[in-house]
Amino acid sequence: MCRNSLNLDKVQMRTGDLVKVRGVMPKYLDDHIYHVYNRGAHKMPLFASPDHYRRLLSIFIKYRDRYKVSFLAYCLMPNHYHLILRQEEAGSISGFLKTVFNTFTQTINALTGHSGTLFQGQSQGKAVEDEDYLVHLIRYVHLNPVTAHLVRHPEEWKFSDCGEWMGLKDATLTDLSVRNEYFEDGKGYRNFVEAYREDKDKEIVGRLWPEALEP
Repeated sequence: MCRNSLNLDKVQMRTGDLVKVRGVMPKYLDDHIYHVYNRGAHKMPLFASPDHYRRLLSIFIKYRDRYKVSFLAYCLMPNHYHLILRQEEAGSISGFLKTVFNTFTQTINALTGHSGTLFQGQSQGKAVEDEDYLVHLIRYVHLNPVTAHLVRHPEEWKFSDCGEWMGLKDATLTDLSVRNEYFEDGKGYRNFVEAYREDKDKEIVGRLWPEALEP
Protein backbone atom coordinates (compact mmCIF):
# COMPACT_ATOMS: atom_id res chain seq x y z
CA MET A 1 0.00 0.00 0.00
CA CYS A 2 1.24 3.50 -0.79
CA ARG A 3 0.32 5.00 2.56
CA ASN A 4 1.12 3.69 6.01
CA SER A 5 -0.35 0.22 6.53
CA LEU A 6 -3.86 0.27 7.93
CA ASN A 7 -4.35 -1.31 11.35
CA LEU A 8 -7.73 -3.00 11.12
CA ASP A 9 -8.12 -2.99 14.90
CA LYS A 10 -7.28 0.68 15.38
CA VAL A 11 -9.04 2.49 12.59
CA GLN A 12 -9.93 5.98 13.74
CA MET A 13 -13.31 7.13 12.51
CA ARG A 14 -15.20 10.38 12.50
CA THR A 15 -18.40 11.14 10.68
CA GLY A 16 -20.37 14.32 10.29
CA ASP A 17 -24.10 14.44 10.03
CA LEU A 18 -25.36 16.42 7.12
CA VAL A 19 -26.44 19.94 7.96
CA LYS A 20 -30.23 20.01 7.73
CA VAL A 21 -32.21 23.17 7.19
CA ARG A 22 -35.97 23.11 7.65
CA GLY A 23 -37.79 22.79 4.36
CA VAL A 24 -34.77 22.07 2.17
CA MET A 25 -32.69 19.05 1.25
CA PRO A 26 -29.64 18.12 3.33
CA LYS A 27 -26.60 20.25 2.64
CA TYR A 28 -23.44 18.66 1.27
CA LEU A 29 -20.14 20.52 1.41
CA ASP A 30 -17.53 21.03 -1.31
CA ASP A 31 -14.40 18.87 -1.08
CA HIS A 32 -16.12 16.44 1.30
CA ILE A 33 -16.77 12.74 0.78
CA TYR A 34 -20.13 11.13 1.50
CA HIS A 35 -21.53 7.63 1.73
CA VAL A 36 -24.93 7.84 0.05
CA TYR A 37 -27.36 4.94 0.18
CA ASN A 38 -31.02 4.03 -0.11
CA ARG A 39 -33.26 1.05 -0.77
CA GLY A 40 -36.39 0.27 -2.71
CA ALA A 41 -39.76 1.28 -1.32
CA HIS A 42 -41.07 -1.45 1.00
CA LYS A 43 -37.70 -3.18 0.45
CA MET A 44 -38.83 -4.11 -3.05
CA PRO A 45 -36.31 -4.61 -5.89
CA LEU A 46 -35.09 -1.49 -7.67
CA PHE A 47 -33.82 -3.28 -10.75
CA ALA A 48 -35.97 -5.79 -12.63
CA SER A 49 -33.37 -6.56 -15.29
CA PRO A 50 -29.72 -5.87 -16.18
CA ASP A 51 -30.96 -3.13 -18.49
CA HIS A 52 -32.34 -1.22 -15.51
CA TYR A 53 -28.91 -1.22 -13.83
CA ARG A 54 -27.30 0.00 -17.03
CA ARG A 55 -29.84 2.78 -17.40
CA LEU A 56 -29.06 4.13 -13.94
CA LEU A 57 -25.32 3.99 -14.63
CA SER A 58 -25.82 5.93 -17.85
CA ILE A 59 -27.83 8.56 -15.96
CA PHE A 60 -24.99 8.87 -13.45
CA ILE A 61 -22.57 9.56 -16.29
CA LYS A 62 -24.92 12.04 -17.93
CA TYR A 63 -25.29 14.26 -14.84
CA ARG A 64 -22.00 13.69 -12.97
CA ASP A 65 -20.12 16.57 -14.58
CA ARG A 66 -23.10 18.93 -14.66
CA TYR A 67 -23.38 18.79 -10.86
CA LYS A 68 -19.61 18.48 -10.25
CA VAL A 69 -19.82 15.20 -8.38
CA SER A 70 -17.05 12.60 -8.41
CA PHE A 71 -17.73 8.89 -7.97
CA LEU A 72 -15.08 7.30 -5.77
CA ALA A 73 -16.85 3.91 -5.58
CA TYR A 74 -20.30 2.41 -6.02
CA CYS A 75 -22.32 -0.78 -5.88
CA LEU A 76 -25.85 -1.23 -7.16
CA MET A 77 -27.67 -4.11 -5.48
CA PRO A 78 -31.05 -5.58 -6.40
CA ASN A 79 -32.93 -3.65 -3.71
CA HIS A 80 -30.48 -0.94 -2.60
CA TYR A 81 -27.40 0.99 -3.58
CA HIS A 82 -24.20 2.42 -2.11
CA LEU A 83 -22.43 5.44 -3.60
CA ILE A 84 -19.21 7.00 -2.33
CA LEU A 85 -19.30 10.54 -3.68
CA ARG A 86 -17.17 13.66 -3.42
CA GLN A 87 -18.69 17.07 -4.02
CA GLU A 88 -16.26 19.16 -6.03
CA GLU A 89 -15.96 22.94 -5.89
CA ALA A 90 -19.32 24.61 -6.55
CA GLY A 91 -20.90 21.19 -6.91
CA SER A 92 -24.23 19.86 -5.69
CA ILE A 93 -24.70 16.29 -4.53
CA SER A 94 -28.24 17.23 -3.49
CA GLY A 95 -29.10 18.44 -6.98
CA PHE A 96 -27.38 15.44 -8.54
CA LEU A 97 -29.32 12.92 -6.46
CA LYS A 98 -32.64 14.64 -7.05
CA THR A 99 -32.15 14.84 -10.82
CA VAL A 100 -30.69 11.34 -11.21
CA PHE A 101 -33.30 9.46 -9.22
CA ASN A 102 -36.24 11.45 -10.55
CA THR A 103 -35.01 10.67 -14.07
CA PHE A 104 -34.50 7.00 -13.21
CA THR A 105 -37.94 6.71 -11.61
CA GLN A 106 -39.63 8.27 -14.62
CA THR A 107 -37.68 5.99 -16.96
CA ILE A 108 -38.48 2.78 -15.11
CA ASN A 109 -42.13 3.73 -14.58
CA ALA A 110 -42.48 4.34 -18.32
CA LEU A 111 -40.92 0.96 -19.08
CA THR A 112 -42.87 -1.07 -16.53
CA GLY A 113 -46.18 0.77 -16.23
CA HIS A 114 -45.48 1.37 -12.56
CA SER A 115 -46.51 4.65 -10.92
CA GLY A 116 -45.14 6.47 -7.91
CA THR A 117 -41.80 6.35 -6.17
CA LEU A 118 -39.35 3.48 -6.39
CA PHE A 119 -37.37 4.49 -3.31
CA GLN A 120 -37.80 4.49 0.45
CA GLY A 121 -37.75 8.25 0.93
CA GLN A 122 -34.74 10.41 0.13
CA SER A 123 -31.22 9.10 -0.15
CA GLN A 124 -29.35 8.88 3.14
CA GLY A 125 -25.94 10.51 3.27
CA LYS A 126 -23.16 10.51 5.85
CA ALA A 127 -19.92 12.43 5.64
CA VAL A 128 -16.74 10.35 5.77
CA GLU A 129 -14.17 12.44 7.60
CA ASP A 130 -11.45 9.84 8.18
CA GLU A 131 -9.57 8.77 5.06
CA ASP A 132 -8.20 5.57 6.59
CA TYR A 133 -11.75 4.48 7.33
CA LEU A 134 -12.74 5.31 3.77
CA VAL A 135 -10.97 2.33 2.18
CA HIS A 136 -12.62 -0.03 4.68
CA LEU A 137 -15.99 1.39 3.72
CA ILE A 138 -15.26 0.96 0.02
CA ARG A 139 -14.19 -2.64 0.58
CA TYR A 140 -17.40 -3.30 2.52
CA VAL A 141 -19.43 -1.77 -0.32
CA HIS A 142 -17.66 -3.86 -2.97
CA LEU A 143 -18.24 -7.05 -0.96
CA ASN A 144 -22.01 -6.53 -0.71
CA PRO A 145 -22.75 -8.91 -3.63
CA VAL A 146 -20.61 -11.64 -2.03
CA THR A 147 -22.31 -11.21 1.34
CA ALA A 148 -25.67 -11.48 -0.44
CA HIS A 149 -24.52 -14.68 -2.21
CA LEU A 150 -24.99 -13.16 -5.66
CA VAL A 151 -21.41 -13.95 -6.72
CA ARG A 152 -18.39 -15.72 -5.25
CA HIS A 153 -15.92 -12.92 -5.94
CA PRO A 154 -16.75 -9.19 -5.77
CA GLU A 155 -15.20 -8.37 -9.15
CA GLU A 156 -17.74 -10.72 -10.78
CA TRP A 157 -20.63 -8.39 -9.94
CA LYS A 158 -21.25 -6.30 -13.05
CA PHE A 159 -22.95 -3.41 -11.32
CA SER A 160 -20.17 -2.13 -9.09
CA ASP A 161 -16.78 -0.62 -9.86
CA CYS A 162 -14.84 -3.31 -7.98
CA GLY A 163 -13.34 -4.47 -11.28
CA GLU A 164 -12.08 -0.95 -11.96
CA TRP A 165 -10.59 -0.72 -8.48
CA MET A 166 -8.82 -4.04 -9.08
CA GLY A 167 -7.48 -2.88 -12.44
CA LEU A 168 -9.49 -5.44 -14.40
CA LYS A 169 -11.54 -2.84 -16.32
CA ASP A 170 -11.10 0.68 -17.58
CA ALA A 171 -12.83 3.23 -15.35
CA THR A 172 -15.69 5.00 -17.12
CA LEU A 173 -17.52 6.49 -14.13
CA THR A 174 -15.14 6.21 -11.20
CA ASP A 175 -12.34 8.54 -10.12
CA LEU A 176 -9.60 6.17 -8.91
CA SER A 177 -7.60 8.82 -7.05
CA VAL A 178 -8.37 7.28 -3.65
CA ARG A 179 -7.26 3.84 -4.81
CA ASN A 180 -4.07 5.29 -6.25
CA GLU A 181 -3.35 7.13 -3.01
CA TYR A 182 -3.60 4.02 -0.84
CA PHE A 183 -2.49 1.21 -3.16
CA GLU A 184 0.27 0.79 -5.70
CA ASP A 185 -2.15 -0.65 -8.24
CA GLY A 186 -5.28 -2.72 -8.67
CA LYS A 187 -3.50 -5.83 -7.44
CA GLY A 188 -2.78 -4.08 -4.14
CA TYR A 189 -6.46 -3.38 -3.67
CA ARG A 190 -7.33 -6.94 -4.61
CA ASN A 191 -5.01 -8.20 -1.88
CA PHE A 192 -6.70 -5.83 0.57
CA VAL A 193 -10.11 -7.23 -0.39
CA GLU A 194 -8.91 -10.81 -0.04
CA ALA A 195 -7.66 -9.96 3.46
CA TYR A 196 -11.19 -8.88 4.40
CA ARG A 197 -12.17 -9.46 8.00
CA GLU A 198 -15.94 -9.59 7.93
CA ASP A 199 -16.58 -9.07 11.63
CA LYS A 200 -14.28 -6.03 11.84
CA ASP A 201 -15.65 -4.26 8.77
CA LYS A 202 -19.23 -4.94 9.85
CA GLU A 203 -18.40 -3.58 13.28
CA ILE A 204 -16.98 -0.39 11.75
CA VAL A 205 -19.91 0.16 9.40
CA GLY A 206 -22.51 -0.89 11.97
CA ARG A 207 -21.26 1.55 14.59
CA LEU A 208 -21.63 4.43 12.17
CA TRP A 209 -24.64 3.52 10.02
CA PRO A 210 -26.51 0.49 11.40
CA GLU A 211 -29.31 1.03 8.89
CA ALA A 212 -26.83 0.42 6.07
CA LEU A 213 -26.47 -3.21 7.24
CA GLU A 214 -30.17 -3.98 7.03
CA PRO A 215 -31.04 -6.52 4.27
